[in-house]
Amino acid sequence: MSLEQTACEDLKAFERRLTEVITRLQPATVRWRMVLMIASLSTAFGAYIWLTDPVTQDATFMQSLINHLFFTFSAFSLVLLFIVGIHKKVVFPSVITSRTRIVLTDFNMSCDDTGKLILKPRPTTT
Repeated sequence: MSLEQTACEDLKAFERRLTEVITRLQPATVRWRMVLMIASLSTAFGAYIWLTDPVTQDATFMQSLINHLFFTFSAFSLVLLFIVGIHKKVVFPSVITSRTRIVLTDFNMSCDDTGKLILKPRPTTT
C-alpha cells in the first residue's frame, strides 16, 4: 500500500469518525434546545402575567412571587438549567465543528456542519 493510499484511508476514517460523533450528538442537542425553549417561553409567559397583574403593584416583591408561582417556578428552573450548563449542551456540536475547522486549516481542509471533509486546492508556489 502506498503512502497516498494510506493517507486517503486515514482521511476517510477520520471523516467517518467525525460524522459519527456529530450525528450522535444531534438528538441530545435537539432535546436540550427544546427544554431550553420551553423553559424560556414559560418564563416569558409567566413574566407577562406577573407584570400585567394589577395586584402586583400593591404587594411586596416576595408576596408577588408567592401569588405568581408559575413565574417563580419557571424562572427558578431556567436559572437552574443555566447553572447546570444547558447553554453549553445546546451548542456543543457547533463547538466541535468550529474547533475542527480551526485545526483542519493547517492541512488546507475544512468540514461542513455534518462533519464531511472539504479538501481545498493546494496553494501553488510560483
